[in-house]
Amino acid sequence: MIYAIETNFYASGGSKLNETARSYKMLAQEAHTVDGFEFVWFTDGLGWKSARGNLRETFDSMEHIYSIDDLENAVVNEIFK
Repeated sequence: MIYAIETNFYASGGSKLNETARSYKMLAQEAHTVDGFEFVWFTDGLGWKSARGNLRETFDSMEHIYSIDDLENAVVNEIFK
């Protein structure tokens, strides 16, 4: 399995977050059509409070989207078995 991993942290809101969520949702959907390839996104930050709706929509459609809390609770051990 090949994993493409994106990481980011947004301390404040803005239009970039909405575009990021839409773009990564589309990227994950396209990646899903490639055998042996997974897109994994680690993101966090208070900026997501203002873009909560777009993040929720992306969260509902992506298999691998995680937060810092997930990392602290060893989610990587589950993803990369």
